Amino acid sequence: MPWTSRPRRCPVLGDGALEQLKREGRIVVVGASLAGLRAAETLRAKGFAGSLTMIGDEPYEPYDRPPLSKGVLLGRARADRTALPRRRSLDATWRLGVPATGLDMAARTVRLADGDEVPYDRLLIATGVRARPWPREEEAELDGVFVLRTRDEGAALARRLDEGPKRVLVIGGGFAGSEVASACRERGLPVTVAERGAAPLVGALGGVVAAVAAGLQLEHGVDLRCGVMVTALEGDASGRVRAAHLSDGSTVETDVVVVSLGALRNTEWLYGSGLGAGPRGIACDAGCRAFDIRGIVTDDIYAAGDVARCPHPLFGYQFLSLEHWGNAVAQAGIAAHNMLSESIDRLPHMEVPAFWSSQFGVNIKSVGVPSMATEILIAQGSLDSRRFVGVYGYQGRVIGAVSFDHGRWLPFYEQLIENTAPFPPQFPTVDRHADGQRPMDADFPDPSVPSHGPTVTLSGYSPADRRMTFTPAH
Repeated sequence: MPWTSRPRRCPVLGDGALEQLKREGRIVVVGASLAGLRAAETLRAKGFAGSLTMIGDEPYEPYDRPPLSKGVLLGRARADRTALPRRRSLDATWRLGVPATGLDMAARTVRLADGDEVPYDRLLIATGVRARPWPREEEAELDGVFVLRTRDEGAALARRLDEGPKRVLVIGGGFAGSEVASACRERGLPVTVAERGAAPLVGALGGVVAAVAAGLQLEHGVDLRCGVMVTALEGDASGRVRAAHLSDGSTVETDVVVVSLGALRNTEWLYGSGLGAGPRGIACDAGCRAFDIRGIVTDDIYAAGDVARCPHPLFGYQFLSLEHWGNAVAQAGIAAHNMLSESIDRLPHMEVPAFWSSQFGVNIKSVGVPSMATEILIAQGSLDSRRFVGVYGYQGRVIGAVSFDHGRWLPFYEQLIENTAPFPPQFPTVDRHADGQRPMDADFPDPSVPSHGPTVTLSGYSPADRRMTFTPAH
C-alpha cells in the first residue's frame, strides 16, 4: 500500500482525534535510545501536551553509542559519560530497566517484564538492535569473550583492554570490528582480525574499496586473516578463553575475543501480536507507519531507527533497514510529525543515508546505499594515496559515494543521489587520477552469502519489479 493512501481512522479517538490526542492523548515510546529520545523531543516541540511514557530495557537514560567503539576503548571517554544531550524538557514518565515483553494491538497496551500494562493511543517502536552473540553458548560465556553494543559492554571491554591482554581476536571485519581493531592497535595491543569475506568492509563498500581498508590494517600491524571463519573458541581450566580455531586449520592464542558478527533486531517481543515484525525488523510504509501481518498499514503504531524497515523513495522503494546514527534522528522526526498529523500533512522519510567511521587514522564517510551498486568510479583522489572519493552506480544512476579523508565532496554527491543523476557523473575533475578514468566493477560479494559489516540491509523490491501474476478464477 502506498504511504499516501488514506489510513484507517483510530476508532477510539473519534472526531477531532488529532486535537484531542495533542491535548490529552497517551503516546508510548518503546526504546529509550537515540531514535526514541529524538522522537519524544519532536512530539513535545510540535505541541503534544498529553501523557508521554518512555520504556527502555537498559537502566540508563539515552546515551550515545558511537563513542563506545572509539573514545571509550581508547580510554579518552568513560562509558557512563556518554549521555545524549537533551534538546528540550520532555515531561515524561520513564520506565527504565524494564523491557517490553508483548503488545496487544486490540486493547492498545504494551506489556512489561514486571507485569505492568501501559495503555497508548499512539505507539512508537524504537527498540533498535543488539549485538549478535557467539552462536555456541558455552563458548560465548567464557571469560574474555565480549560483544559491543551497550554501555555496560563497552565499559567491560575497556576495563579488559586496560589490563593489557597478550592478544585480542576480533571476529568480523565490518565497521564495528575494524574500529575495535584500530583502537587496540592505537593502544599498542596485538590484534588479529578474522573475516570470512575477501577483505574488511567488503560487504559495506565492495572489493575495490575493501582492498584499501585491508592495506590500512596490514600497515598498522593487524594480523589480518581473510577468507576464514572461527570454528571454535577454547577455554582453559578456569573458564577463561585461551585460543580460537580457524577454518583453515590454524589456531590463534588469545585472551580477549570481540565477537563482531553484526546485529539482531529487537522484535521478538512483538511475535504473536499481529504486527508485521520479524528478524528483518518492523515493516513500515515510507511515513514510518507499521504494517500488520496482513500487510495493512496501521494508523496508531509507528517505528523508527535501526528496527524499522521502510521503503525508500530514492532507491526504487526498496525496503531498507539502516543502522545509521543520522537515519535514526531523521526517521524519528518524521515518525513524530506523522503521529500528530492528518494524512494530507504527513511526510515520507526521504533522508539520504549517511554514515561515518574513524579507523587507523582515516575518516571514512559514505552517503547513499553503496551496497546496491554494481560499479564504482574513483572520482577524486586515488586509491593508492588512500585519499579519494568513490562514486557508486546502479542501472545508470548514482546511488552512493564513499570518501577516505576526502569528505568535503560528499554533500555534492548527496545532491546527485537526490536528483537521480546519471552514472558515471558527467563532469571532469582536475584531480582525477589514472585509476579514476572509467568505472569498474564495485566487486561486492554475492548477496546470498552473509558478510560482516553492511550498515544497510536491502529487503524488498521495486513496485515495478513484478514477480507474480494474478489470474482471475473461471
